[in-house]
Amino acid sequence: MLAEEGGQAEPPFSLLAVDDESNILASLRRLFRPHGYRILTAGSGKEGLALLETEQIDLVISDMRMPEMDGAQFLTQVRNRWPDTVRILLTGYADISSTVEAINKAQIHRYIAKPWDENELLDTVRQSLELKGLQREKKRLDSLLEQRNNELLVLNTSLEAKVQERTAALEQAMLLVESSHEKLKKSFLTSIRIFANLIELREGKLAGHSRRVTEMSRHLGQIMGLAENAIQDLVVASLLHDIGKLGLPDVLLSKPFATLTSDERLLYVKHPIKGQQALMALDTLEEAALIIRSHHERHDGLGYPDQLNGEQIPLGARILALVNDYDGLLNGTLLPRIFTKEEAVKAIMDGSGRRYHPDVVAAFVEFNTSPPDEETPTEREISSRELSPDMVLARDLISPAGTLLLAKDYQLSQRAIDRIRRYEEVESCALKCHVKTE
Repeated sequence: MLAEEGGQAEPPFSLLAVDDESNILASLRRLFRPHGYRILTAGSGKEGLALLETEQIDLVISDMRMPEMDGAQFLTQVRNRWPDTVRILLTGYADISSTVEAINKAQIHRYIAKPWDENELLDTVRQSLELKGLQREKKRLDSLLEQRNNELLVLNTSLEAKVQERTAALEQAMLLVESSHEKLKKSFLTSIRIFANLIELREGKLAGHSRRVTEMSRHLGQIMGLAENAIQDLVVASLLHDIGKLGLPDVLLSKPFATLTSDERLLYVKHPIKGQQALMALDTLEEAALIIRSHHERHDGLGYPDQLNGEQIPLGARILALVNDYDGLLNGTLLPRIFTKEEAVKAIMDGSGRRYHPDVVAAFVEFNTSPPDEETPTEREISSRELSPDMVLARDLISPAGTLLLAKDYQLSQRAIDRIRRYEEVESCALKCHVKTE
């Protein structure tokens, strides 16, 4: 016998013997009972059909000659109504024509001639039931497989739904993280811009210098193919490049560099080092601090504080050095007189290969020849009375004196708008507000 899953034994096979002679039925019962089969008997085909309707029968042994309904007719009905039941016919030699009919119509599995050989009959039944057992096991396994497949389908559907749910939750969390990161980044840059503005207040006439230097440095960095993180470092360094001047006497800040005495220059040239040291505690500004330290180095090695030359100078510092000098020429902080734009551009080009790296000069010339399109979206200028909450500034909001009030990309709230309007009333001025239209 084959065992059910979990080790539970299958029920014994059920045999139905059908014959109108009681002694034949007794002989069959006596033959099969020792082999563990469940034996049922019927005295006619009609009784056999009645038993089949109420009992689970695995194999039927029927005599051929019976009154009212012979074995062929009985087994034909068994085949039609219970096709999985094994059918065996007992017949005499004289019943050959009826046997052929039973084979053709009832499709019996075997026929056994009377008188039967007990071993032959036992082997025939055993082999037929072994096949029946295999069929039963196959059916059970097919059913079990279908059940497991259905369970797996449900599990997969549930798992897929959970994966989709978790993925959606993860995507939402990532959006929140990215949004928070972007807000922190904007807040960080705004803080840097405000601090740069405080540095310029200390320097008086240099109002707007760091912002101008930052914008041009960013454009040159893009022209030269700097990575996004390198441009970020360059922007921060450009905004804070004069932080080391906070400790210098006012007299040094009010004089062009070319007019400083030897002693004043010795003190002045230390400000790049002091600028780097001021940012030492901020790990995220390490690269920006290195650019600040080197932004007065020269391509020919005659700069300060480390006399670096050529490729020894960080690329960001090479860019910042050129742009810082260019703005200084235009505003009279580098030489005693103020240069026109054309004069300043020529002075920069003349310094190629000596003061400035030739590649940076080439990018500078390209920028001045065909300035890149602004990355900011379409904008419009409006008065403070036209401002409304959720508008985003397209440019820095600058006071008439050049002081940074609010940084570009700042999203306005009603409270910020009220502060802008109060500032205008107190200072008796009208601010130019540039807001994004997209």
